[in-house]
Amino acid sequence: MNDIIKLNVVTNDKSKTKDYIDPGTIISNFSSNELSGLRCLLINMPIREQAIPNNAPLGLCLIASNLIKYGAHVEILDMNSYRIHDSDSIERGLENGRVFNMSEARETLEKYLSDEIFQMVALSGLITTLKWQKIVVDIIREISPKSFLISGGGLATEFREELLNWIPELDAIAHSEGDEIALKIARDAKYIYESRDNDKNINIEDIVLPAQVVSKNGRKYTIYEGGRPKNLDNVSDPAWHLLESDRFGNNILEKYIKIPVWGNTAGNSSAVDVTNKSLQMKRSLNSVSSRGCPFACKFCFRGAQGERNYGVRSAKNIFSELTKYKQKYNIDFLGFVDDNFAVSRKRIFEMQEEIGEWCKNNNLFWGTHARLDEAADIKKVDEVSNVEFKSPLRVKGMYDSGCRYIGFGAESASPRILDRMGKGGFILTHGVRNVFGYDVPVTMMEGIKNTVEAGINANCTWIMGYPSETLEDLKASIAFIKWQELILASKYEKDSEEYQLACGSVNKNLFVATAYPGTEMFKEKTVQEKLSKGFGITFINNKPVCDSNLERYVEQLNDATDIIYTDDGGLLQYSDISDQMFMEIRDRIENNDIFSILDL
Repeated sequence: MNDIIKLNVVTNDKSKTKDYIDPGTIISNFSSNELSGLRCLLINMPIREQAIPNNAPLGLCLIASNLIKYGAHVEILDMNSYRIHDSDSIERGLENGRVFNMSEARETLEKYLSDEIFQMVALSGLITTLKWQKIVVDIIREISPKSFLISGGGLATEFREELLNWIPELDAIAHSEGDEIALKIARDAKYIYESRDNDKNINIEDIVLPAQVVSKNGRKYTIYEGGRPKNLDNVSDPAWHLLESDRFGNNILEKYIKIPVWGNTAGNSSAVDVTNKSLQMKRSLNSVSSRGCPFACKFCFRGAQGERNYGVRSAKNIFSELTKYKQKYNIDFLGFVDDNFAVSRKRIFEMQEEIGEWCKNNNLFWGTHARLDEAADIKKVDEVSNVEFKSPLRVKGMYDSGCRYIGFGAESASPRILDRMGKGGFILTHGVRNVFGYDVPVTMMEGIKNTVEAGINANCTWIMGYPSETLEDLKASIAFIKWQELILASKYEKDSEEYQLACGSVNKNLFVATAYPGTEMFKEKTVQEKLSKGFGITFINNKPVCDSNLERYVEQLNDATDIIYTDDGGLLQYSDISDQMFMEIRDRIENNDIFSILDL
């Protein structure tokens, strides 16, 4: 078959070759009206109930744009955008409101599905949405039993066909990037719905070929494999207009625009300097400038966003997006929520030439994520710790391009734990310095200083409770946070309002190390032993059995700041810190008393 090409697929443990079917090749003969007559409903699942929704469903809007281009009628139901303020939310301490309850979810789905035919209904969400996807699928099957029902995104990519054990009422799952494969799925859905509507017996394989068909639960399912568009500059603009009015008359997009992508009120472990006029984010949107990440941190799963296959949009393409959003939505900030924006030095300086002056003149700035070794740009460190930097610095080029915020996944300042996390490499290359009695990486310190001196807000996220972490390891991270605060506040008089505001622009929250299926961390012996004991999860050849025990564990996953408890009510954490001390530390963090941890 001409559509089958050989790819070298890189995994964390070895390289293997498999047959891969390029979605772009599959749809290459589609006509512009290929999907005419198809009605498609895309549903975004609720996540992180305690946080205010501040990232519009970009992935679904990109897919919707493609479907519309080929003639489909598309609607988006963004269930995550709704937060209900009532006595229940008050009682539960949810100041931003709560997500739907079951009756509200049913009422909302009925509003979309009862009087309209949607041949295809697609669900999208992270691994943390398993419980919600099960609920939504059951309701949809009752309201619209003939719809072709598919799950894609993070959850489907992590579990693939095993997900069908937990949501057997699905028709299919789609894993990896969905831009182009969504078109093939939509055409299949159209034919399959018509056969169901006419009570015709069909051979699924004949319709979905070359997708894989598997037999489970006494029926057949389709497994679709997505892939990267050949040129990210050619990806259609997201169909944001589909969020401008839902079935209840709400302008969902405007709600997102009015909520900062990052900041002290965003509830996503990001902090910003509130005195910086470039970081007001009164009207902000989210985007991505690149996909994938060439690094392999052991706690991270990035399958739905390109895995380690890194690709970027051009400076000209980004400039085009900025100008469109300024004109159409009058935004003052665009958040590129990439895993790693700064891999390409070349693109940074192309952006400096392309958009730097324009951003200043139009009061539109942007932010993103990067690595501290990229911000450090260290060429060498001599024996007396004199540092020579590459020139020009990435962060200087980013500032001159309009960047005012960078989120760094620091995770830990302990060299030992960084090495355990798979982050040691470039971060530890240039040795350590002593900070408040703890050795921390020179690269991390220089990365923060370069970023701050360039005029960019540097936000670090942190993880506590990683396997084998000791109290002394954790204190290294706390010491680094204290050092970062002093760097930012040193130019102000102590106890002044400016000093306090500068201190408040340093993130002092810590995520709890969470073992997500599909990560290298999930394969660690300590992790598997605790999951087996706490949830009864069984591992065969280092892989979990996708039974009810694993299902129960996955349904507990929510925000990584949450504490997870085992079946018997015990604390689930993987460090060498005692459970009692672990909870004492969490209490101090929640009470904004983080630096007292150094005295424990």
